[in-house]
Amino acid sequence: MATDDSLSNLPTSHLLGSVPAVVTEEKGPSSQEAPGANLQIFPPNNGGNNWRGYQTLGGPGEGDGQQATNQSANNWKGFFSISSYTQYFNVDTDIVLNRILSSLYPISGDFFSKIDANPDLYGLIWISTTLIFVIASLGNCATYLMHRSNDSTISWTFDVSYVNVATCAIYGYALLVPLGFYFLLQYMGANASLIRFWCLWGYSLFIFILSSFLLIIPFEFLRWTVILASGAASAVFVALNLKSYIQNDLTLVLVAAFVLQIGLAIFIKMWFFP
Repeated sequence: MATDDSLSNLPTSHLLGSVPAVVTEEKGPSSQEAPGANLQIFPPNNGGNNWRGYQTLGGPGEGDGQQATNQSANNWKGFFSISSYTQYFNVDTDIVLNRILSSLYPISGDFFSKIDANPDLYGLIWISTTLIFVIASLGNCATYLMHRSNDSTISWTFDVSYVNVATCAIYGYALLVPLGFYFLLQYMGANASLIRFWCLWGYSLFIFILSSFLLIIPFEFLRWTVILASGAASAVFVALNLKSYIQNDLTLVLVAAFVLQIGLAIFIKMWFFP
């Protein structure tokens, strides 16, 4: 073993056929890539049928513009996607009942504080839909009772147009009125949230579902008392909560919200429970 070690240590650079050792040198600054070098895309940009060299990568401005365009397209896709609205239906029975009870106790004025962390569209969709079928069906029932009490010999038929009128009136009111107040407050520089406004006006309609069952009683004075009391309670609920939310002295806006709720109540009485 010692002999082998001594032989391996003999110099061999003078022997024929020997290869000199490769010495690794550190790369200096001159061997590094120039700072201004451009990356190239392969294959080259033909520019038609002719070869005209390589196409350089686009600058940051081109990429940002393309990214902004894609983001805008994704936003519009999200607007028309049902999955974008699932967060506004993330409520359970206890939350919905609590908000319904708040709408029946209008003088509290703390509805926005309850929905601030999780505004929902349940009231806008399901309460409005329930109210449509309730006033359409009970309205026909009320007209039947009125005909029976006046003259039982007159034939009576179910008025299907009640459903069409109720659908246009209730959905139109629940969607367009909050939308109008949203744009109005935005124009005036006040704080506004369309989702919260839809939630507020949606739950404000619940009291009309309850009052509709009393409107089938064929006594006109009782009907007007019930519908005006329901409309006043709903109007106070909307006006007081709207006042606590916008935190500005916009009396005209609050009066308009109050009058519109009273107008809806009178419309329900005059059209569906004449």
